[in-house]
Amino acid sequence: MKSVKFLALAASAALAACSQPATEDGDTARVVNVYSARHYSSDAAIYAAFTEQTGIEVNLVAASGDQLIERVRADGERSPADVIITVDAARLHRAEQAGLFAASDFSDLDIDIPTNLIDPEGYWVSFAKRSRVIAYSNDRVQPGEIATYEDLADPRWEGRICVRESGNAYNQSLLASLVAHLGEEDAQAWAQGIVDNMAREPQGGDRTQINGIAAGECDVAILNHYYYAMMVNSDDPAAQAAAAAVTLFFPNQETTGAHVNVSGAGIAVNAPHPEEARTLIEFFFSDDAQRAFAEMTNEIPVRTDVSWDNPTLAAMLPFNEDSLNVSELGDNNETAQRIFDRVGWQ
Repeated sequence: MKSVKFLALAASAALAACSQPATEDGDTARVVNVYSARHYSSDAAIYAAFTEQTGIEVNLVAASGDQLIERVRADGERSPADVIITVDAARLHRAEQAGLFAASDFSDLDIDIPTNLIDPEGYWVSFAKRSRVIAYSNDRVQPGEIATYEDLADPRWEGRICVRESGNAYNQSLLASLVAHLGEEDAQAWAQGIVDNMAREPQGGDRTQINGIAAGECDVAILNHYYYAMMVNSDDPAAQAAAAAVTLFFPNQETTGAHVNVSGAGIAVNAPHPEEARTLIEFFFSDDAQRAFAEMTNEIPVRTDVSWDNPTLAAMLPFNEDSLNVSELGDNNETAQRIFDRVGWQ
């Protein structure tokens, strides 16, 4: 069940263009300019609740992660960006390497989140998680036949795997995590095994992979957990039927734990409103915001002490997570891309 309060706020919120509005008494209102690669309804609701509670207006600029990075980089010292938000640790790393974040030491936030979700240099912090998991056909795969990501490279799965293209950031970060755990040589052997076992050329989004299993085009797929949840809760009977045809599970429960990626935020290096920027980022860890991530987008909150109501997500949890610092996904991203090129993962 979605948060009624947040839905109402989202419906009534009008996020202004990047300017500083005047209050009725002529004073300049407090604002924060947010450059975000996220496009979820939860975020509009959170911004509205933030403004209601703090009086700080949120001016939103939305685009893809790469577009946002290039825009802030091109604007340089003239950039009005206060907060930069993107999904996937590799893009957070890319923004950090481009010098777009101010060092902010998020470790002193009064919240209890794992240190592996905070950039070691203090440039950005994760506020919501997603796991890259495995789905398999209820009819053609038996429970227990697959336990790990590594199992997918076994020749027994030849012609049976559906997966997205190598240019997808989620796949890049998954392979980057395997580079960290296995080393480059073994990670490349894994990627080659996936290519050898593909049922079709990489294509589509994560929901496309579930549909591929349901249509009998493949038996196993790699996807983010929340796309499955979206299909389970969809108003489209076809999407519901496709989700019902598969079983989803979190791999590597007895080894490294399931791969985890994040959405994260940092304060822009030239932020004109750094105090407001930090206040907004802190708000992402409030009870209301963490609840909205779980209830409205099926993401996994980084705080474990917040209650929320989402039966589909709750049925997936808990699971053993990879404790790798997510910054290493960015550190190993270039290596992952080279591996994809070498093995011919399109």
